[in-house]
Amino acid sequence: MKIKIALIQMTSALDYKENLEKLDRFLVEAKDQKAEYAFLPECFYSMSDGKEPTPYQVHKDNEHYENIQNLAKKHSIYLIGGTAATQFKTGSKNRTYNFDPDGTDLGHYDKIHLFSCDIKNPKGENKKIDEGDIYIPGSEPKLIEVGPLKVGLGVCFDLRFCEMAQAYKKDGANILTYSSAFTVPTGRAHWEVLLRARAIENQCFVVASAQWGRNNDKISTYGHSMVIDPWGTVIANAEEGEKVVCVNLDLSTIEKTQDSVIMGRD
Repeated sequence: MKIKIALIQMTSALDYKENLEKLDRFLVEAKDQKAEYAFLPECFYSMSDGKEPTPYQVHKDNEHYENIQNLAKKHSIYLIGGTAATQFKTGSKNRTYNFDPDGTDLGHYDKIHLFSCDIKNPKGENKKIDEGDIYIPGSEPKLIEVGPLKVGLGVCFDLRFCEMAQAYKKDGANILTYSSAFTVPTGRAHWEVLLRARAIENQCFVVASAQWGRNNDKISTYGHSMVIDPWGTVIANAEEGEKVVCVNLDLSTIEKTQDSVIMGRD
């Protein structure tokens, strides 16, 4: 079976209205190319500077939730994997939102592994980032069934935790998705090798839509949204720039790969 997906790579700003206008254009392009599923990046709805949460937070049935839901309905397309800051009494979570073309909520995943780093920027200055300053972590992984797809949901830093991907594989996932906003230094060093490793280890597709560019004065992101096949081959790479990349996935390659390299024997 073959399906067509769209990767959305964008430079989200704090202003959700600006981001929605971009997404409208990108989703028109995705539909023009006959994509059935659109994979969105981390913080697609509103990107803060990492020091405090965006003021444009989602909670069930508020304006922001409906704005995301309406994107799926307006363009009659599955929306998968992208995140938006979501408000709770105890704090904010970085939550994926997933909708079918009718706007039905397919379930959510709250990012478990929050990014923390202390690295040097190009000027040689130490740059500390800790998502724990603005988010509280989720606690449960989430696999959603979307037509022929069984999608294990992950977000950015989750990519570094192979046991999470392996648990999804045991539950029958044929796609692992990592919506992301990788920093430029960590992206250059680790992004592709980690994506390929998760695909090879689990013999399934990896789909990773990413933020790219100068999001604000404090955050620049790496881009290079990718699709990796079960053999570990990069079959799509958006490299730099805001864009839509559409890709055909041949789901039969999963079984072919599993038959070629036999893993998981007792």
